[in-house]
Amino acid sequence: MATFLARLGRASFRRRRLVTSLWVLLLVVFGVGAVTLSGQTTNSVTIPGTEAQQAIDRLENKFPEAGVGKGTVNVAVAPPEGGRLDPKAVAGLVEALGKAPNVATVVDPFQVKAIAPDGSLALVKVVYQVPSPEVTDADRDALQAAAEPTRDAGWTVEFGGDAMQGVPVTQPTEGIGVIVAALVLVMTFGSLLAAGLPLLTALIGVGIGMAGITTLSGFVDLNANTPVLALMIGLAVGIDYALFIVSRHRSELENGESPEDAVAIAVGTAGSAVVFAGLTVIIALAGLTVVGIPLLGQMGLAASATVAVAVLIAVTLLPAMLGFAGTKVLGGRIPGLRRTAKSGPTAGERWAGLLARRRIVMLLAAVATLGVLAVPASDMRLGLPTDATAAPDSTQHKAYNLISESFGPGLNGPLVVVLDVEKDPQGTAQTAMRRIGALDNVAMVTPPQFNRAADTALLTVIPKTGPQTQETEDLVTDIRDASGALKAETGATVSVTGATAMNIDISRTMADALLPYLALIVGLAFLLLMLVFRSILVPLKATLGFLGSVAATFGAVVAVFQWGWLGDLLGVDATGPIMSVLPVLLIGVLFGLAMDYQVFLVTRMREEHVHGSEPDQAMIVGFKHGSRVVVAAALIMISVFAGFVLAESILIQSIGFALAFGVAVDAFVVRMTIVPALMSLLGRSAWWLPRWLDRILPNVDVEGEKLAHRTGGGNGGADGDRELEPLKR
Repeated sequence: MATFLARLGRASFRRRRLVTSLWVLLLVVFGVGAVTLSGQTTNSVTIPGTEAQQAIDRLENKFPEAGVGKGTVNVAVAPPEGGRLDPKAVAGLVEALGKAPNVATVVDPFQVKAIAPDGSLALVKVVYQVPSPEVTDADRDALQAAAEPTRDAGWTVEFGGDAMQGVPVTQPTEGIGVIVAALVLVMTFGSLLAAGLPLLTALIGVGIGMAGITTLSGFVDLNANTPVLALMIGLAVGIDYALFIVSRHRSELENGESPEDAVAIAVGTAGSAVVFAGLTVIIALAGLTVVGIPLLGQMGLAASATVAVAVLIAVTLLPAMLGFAGTKVLGGRIPGLRRTAKSGPTAGERWAGLLARRRIVMLLAAVATLGVLAVPASDMRLGLPTDATAAPDSTQHKAYNLISESFGPGLNGPLVVVLDVEKDPQGTAQTAMRRIGALDNVAMVTPPQFNRAADTALLTVIPKTGPQTQETEDLVTDIRDASGALKAETGATVSVTGATAMNIDISRTMADALLPYLALIVGLAFLLLMLVFRSILVPLKATLGFLGSVAATFGAVVAVFQWGWLGDLLGVDATGPIMSVLPVLLIGVLFGLAMDYQVFLVTRMREEHVHGSEPDQAMIVGFKHGSRVVVAAALIMISVFAGFVLAESILIQSIGFALAFGVAVDAFVVRMTIVPALMSLLGRSAWWLPRWLDRILPNVDVEGEKLAHRTGGGNGGADGDRELEPLKR
């Protein structure tokens, strides 16, 4: 592997104009394709196989007029203080709401008796023609604008419901991420030119990836959120991979190599680490397809393709650009950041030396830290955002509170029970109402609605508790458990659906997929790392360390977003269950970045070990060279992700906090403390591999042993030229 990549890097260096032209041409071709061939994307999210989704699919054919599965808005209407509900005023509001774009029906609360017992609040139900993910911001704005005359008259009108949630958005943070990355790179290299190369190549890779995804939308149905993960991860790994190779290239130049030989060595050694780090990220992201949610599968495949582009650019386009830069990549020092020669050890060396001397104490302290942080994770509950978790000053949150106070919290999350009736429709429906009404936590069951064929009936079940509570989830389970007895008695098939049931099914699907997904990516990555490091213990501690990082991150997320710790400091206004998609997403993203840091650090330790260094010395030297890159990469990622914590949406806040905290814990506690301490503790046994397995595994030479470029000091001697000669042909 190292020899092949070294030759590839040298070829790219020598044919830099051709290589650069090909990548620019590829960017232009995909850019043109994105402009001319792109198609419409969708915001719909379907969960095939769940009971709630299957029921909605049947109702679209058998009972489309019921509007189940369509976006709904609950409009809470209260008269001016001291006034009474005026049917004429409410009727005028109902008429205005019905004229808003994409609205199918608006239900007058006086006709269906949706009036609070004390007469203080009316509940207007608006049903859209499309599912809630397809309701646009313009539709929501128009609906609220229709209520302005009523509000101007002194009435309180607040909007809640699944159609009001929309797709959480925030101000673009990619630009902030690039700025932070630029600052970290400048501080790392002390050179604008060296700092600019990783940024430039990363942006080109992301541009190709985004353009490719947009072009693909003209041929395949894609969700509008598909590019989000690709953009975030593509930018992250594109910078990280180029940073690692440029750092090694500059190190070889400082050791006396020519620019061409330095490129070959950097791509052969650091490039090998980049290739295998990229493969672990691709495995983690592509593994999202096993979760069973098409949206996550699309996001994972799109992001993994973008990572593959980032790897190819790092080992081809970057060497070509280094060829244009020549020795100037060492120049262009920025005043105040000029590195001076030091006779003493660097900060990385001192930290590694401390870990070698106090390895057991440091190891126990780091593991204990992870354990304490992970404690709250045992209480983690999964769910999806509701009006209760919206910003306190939002109309959704206000509507939720008004409805809860006047009607009870259960009206914010009604359940829709579907009866597929074989005989005696009225009798079957009455039996179902009686059985369901007798269950715990049921506040009310509404009379049945029948379709024209009278073979399908709908019952609306109002729980006593809100949509995010465990009691409501238990009620869904109880209704489904009772369906067998009801079918035996009446022959009717019972299904539970609606927005609340759909959210519960999504959360359960995510929870059920968590362990298989984790086992898949950890298992495949273990095999890949065993191939890279030719060791059993190094991949084992890498994966166990990752699991520790995940547990600690889950614990921190639960403490902040479910328990409310540090909520005021972080600007978290509402607490509730953890977003169901977050654990899977966190595992995929964090695993990829964690294995990046693992490979970047340990490949250099492996290289020193292969070249004969003692265990502690190999660890210290490898840490010295790898830690600077890992710190820079981690700081870039932490800063980018932390920016999302400033968002108004609790959903985006939790994603940003989880990723920033996870990267910080994994980079600084696991990779830069536990890993080197364990390497020192294990000594030579860290590289143990059974002989039979050693014979089976192919030697990928990720540490560049075959390059054999060391000949005392630099590589300018005759021996060095002879050892590099095979790569010059």
